[in-house]
Amino acid sequence: MSVIILLLIASITVASLFLGLYIWSVKSGQYDDEQSPPFRILFDDSPALKPDHTAAINKKIKASSSNPNLCK
Repeated sequence: MSVIILLLIASITVASLFLGLYIWSVKSGQYDDEQSPPFRILFDDSPALKPDHTAAINKKIKASSSNPNLCK
């Protein structure tokens, strides 16, 4: 029975610690960033392929569309 009481005290202590850290982070302005989320979509990610690979792929696509037997 004493183990249950010990675990209950430990769990309440850990929960109150996390609650205190959450309240501290909210009051210190951790979640106040209202400017960057709307602008984040405007920035491009890094390209999946390098530009020289893209040109080679486009050249193969153009060649295959004019002559389907060319890219076998």
